[in-house]
Amino acid sequence: MTARQMSLTPELVARCFRTVEDSGPDPDAMHLDDSDYNAMLDAFEAELPASEPLWLFGYGSLIWKPEIDHIEERVAVARGWHRSFCMNMTRWRGTKHNPGLMMALALGGQCKGVAFRLTDGDRRQQLDKLFRREVTLKPTSYHPRLLSLASSAGPLRALAFVINRKGTTYAGPLAEEEVVEKLATSCGHWGSGADYLYNTVKNLEERGIHDRHLWRLQRLVAERIEASKP
Repeated sequence: MTARQMSLTPELVARCFRTVEDSGPDPDAMHLDDSDYNAMLDAFEAELPASEPLWLFGYGSLIWKPEIDHIEERVAVARGWHRSFCMNMTRWRGTKHNPGLMMALALGGQCKGVAFRLTDGDRRQQLDKLFRREVTLKPTSYHPRLLSLASSAGPLRALAFVINRKGTTYAGPLAEEEVVEKLATSCGHWGSGADYLYNTVKNLEERGIHDRHLWRLQRLVAERIEASKP
């Protein structure tokens, strides 16, 4: 079967890049401290018996940038959740003056992604690393949750980060035009929104996962970038 050709190409993504200095942590925001992380770890560990493997569900950048040691990966489906560009990014892939967007899992529909089985080492240490990477502000917009997933090798439970609508960076439901505009024009010190979308779609497709919504978005973002050509 011939691979689908993305409209959003590396050349178009490159147009969105600009050098952005890291503004650092927001001095006006409330940040989680060690006691907050310990409380989150205690709550999550109480849900997952030590005898059960620790899986992490990746649906966005975790697929192509997991930064964790893992011994297995499976394509898996989370039913009752879908990918949504619903988090404002004023750092990393956006700035305060030109916020970007990042995905989270939101209620409804279903999401096919990749489940990573973590090594059988120090579970708490691995979870602590993940929580500190994904959750920084309070009230947090990313909520760690144990989800039941379906895979060809059978069901499993995995840690996933889902949206908290009361979180600091929750953007609310956005019109498609606004999502396209932000992804096509935002950039932070980690890169652009277009780069984030490109890598997510590319890595999903390489694993045989075709997300029709993201496929439409990458086409629309490509058209928006083309339209802004000098």
